[in-house]
Amino acid sequence: MSTYIPVIFPTVAIFLIGLFYMYYIRAVLPREGTTEWITRAVKRPRFTMSFRLHKMERRDILPVVVITLASAFLGFFKLGDTQAPQSFHRFTGNNKTVVISLDEPREIGKLYYYTGLWTGSYTLEFSEDGTVWFEPPPSSGQKNVMSQPHGDLFKWREAYISGLPVTARYVRITASTAPLELGEIALFGADGALIPAGKLSCPDAPALLDEQSLVPDTPTYLNSMYFDEIYHGRTAYEFLHGIKAYETTPPPLGKLIIAAGIALFGMTPFGWRFMGTLFGVLMVPIFYVFVKNMFGKTRVAVCGTLLFAFDFMRFTQTRIATIDTYGVFFILLSYLFMYRYVTQEEDTPFKKTLAPLALSGLFFGFGCASKWIVVYAGLGLFALYLIAQVRRIVYYRKNDLPGLGGYIVKTLLFSFIFYILIPAAIYCLSYIPYAYAYGLRLKDGMLWNKDFYRMVWDNQLYMFRYHSQLKDTHPYQSSWYQWIVDGRPILYFSKLYNGGAVKSAFAAFGNPALWWGGFAAIIAMAVHAVRRKDGKALFILIGYLSQLLPWVIIPRIVFIYHYFPSTLFLALAMAYVFNTIFERGYGRCRRIVYGYTAATVFLFVMFYPVLSGEPVPTFYTTYFLCWFPGAWPFY
Repeated sequence: MSTYIPVIFPTVAIFLIGLFYMYYIRAVLPREGTTEWITRAVKRPRFTMSFRLHKMERRDILPVVVITLASAFLGFFKLGDTQAPQSFHRFTGNNKTVVISLDEPREIGKLYYYTGLWTGSYTLEFSEDGTVWFEPPPSSGQKNVMSQPHGDLFKWREAYISGLPVTARYVRITASTAPLELGEIALFGADGALIPAGKLSCPDAPALLDEQSLVPDTPTYLNSMYFDEIYHGRTAYEFLHGIKAYETTPPPLGKLIIAAGIALFGMTPFGWRFMGTLFGVLMVPIFYVFVKNMFGKTRVAVCGTLLFAFDFMRFTQTRIATIDTYGVFFILLSYLFMYRYVTQEEDTPFKKTLAPLALSGLFFGFGCASKWIVVYAGLGLFALYLIAQVRRIVYYRKNDLPGLGGYIVKTLLFSFIFYILIPAAIYCLSYIPYAYAYGLRLKDGMLWNKDFYRMVWDNQLYMFRYHSQLKDTHPYQSSWYQWIVDGRPILYFSKLYNGGAVKSAFAAFGNPALWWGGFAAIIAMAVHAVRRKDGKALFILIGYLSQLLPWVIIPRIVFIYHYFPSTLFLALAMAYVFNTIFERGYGRCRRIVYGYTAATVFLFVMFYPVLSGEPVPTFYTTYFLCWFPGAWPFY
């Protein structure tokens, strides 16, 4: 019977979403007992995007503050340790060996080490007298006792030593290559207790023993890097220290933002994750403003924002040091200001169109310098921009108004500045820390040096070749059609405790209430855009398709987090649906919107353990959260 328990949850969820949309369809159709169907048949709707821009009101302050603070608390709660080894011993070509001395021979039952930069391995040897050395073999299935692969940098690791405990007074560590960095070494007795720092010495490498108070009970995501943090968090650290970046495939700005967090809080898990979480929290009030501008109803803004704030993807993805957060953040802002631009009246004076158009282009530029996914957003922005210009041309000609040519020329020139020149400048400037590692300096005229721009251009070619030719496989790779149905989460962390009875894990995927219901809302947007010529529906549809369709034809392996930008428009589409129900719903049945919103929050609470890594009994993740065994990796 327990095998069928997980199936109950998606079945109930799909059934309830179906009921919700049955009511929505009823609300959209002509009202019974009225002549509304005749009006719709006789008076064909006229396409427009000129809508009233609803401003924030005093009554919006409390809900937006409460939702934002709740998001901030959840986002920063147990984000990661605020302390980690900060001093590193660097093994060099002339100094590849260090010796740690104990006060007396002891039984050593375990050894932890905290890795730093660069990759390689170490030879580990023990001795009782400092003369005769013994090199233990690695544990079964392991190549090295101590290794430092690319995927395990800035991470606590346990040495794979066979035949423990070992009696020794001296421990010798020799790097296989140079340079290599280690942040700390921790020795544990046969009883599992940490050998106190006062009983250890390492004159040649004091940095290996100077932060013993930071040694954790066990390596976890709270004290170590995981997933793509090994790329982006590492690169941020390299930027701060003028080291040539190992990872150069996304543009630098996102990693520079991560570096700001490291500069503030140190090279700690909290430090390298701080900025991403901050930007994830800031998305929430911006989204609230967007929904309020679009629909004007505080209750729609509250419910729509709660759906976005409690989406699993927004929560999990912004709590790791990867750059997707910054791309999505700037996409949100660029579309917000594009909405303010395209919804202006056709006869709006040129000067009044400049601010939203410029801000949309500016944030588009910041986004492109963070990650190339924002270029896809540019396709949608360009489509909306063209619609605005066509509307203006038609309006001027229809009303035989003068000055159209000058208006369009000035708009095109202004657009070229803010969508091409300024983004290009932002993009190039983001490479300044990158160039510093190659010896270029601002004081020496870096920005006027052709070598700087050749370096930037060469990196673009490299990025294009890398992404276009990437043929690797990954156990959690997925396809775009799987994203739509929330079909293949990517597991970031998983660890069993108490003999497998307790599990800590978290993954990137979507809240079914938003992703399943939101896709139905996107279909509704397509219907309304075509049949009702609804400009708001078309705006949302264009935004969604511009983020999804490129992934349909991209040949490289992709993951569900590439759907993150699309969730902005899933939430906007749901807000559109909520607004319709509030306007056309019947009596108390409008409360279905509040019920749907509450269900979204409930699902977040239910799935919180596999979004945050909070340890829970394994049976809970297996039988209550793994809705699709084999596809959802929580078993």
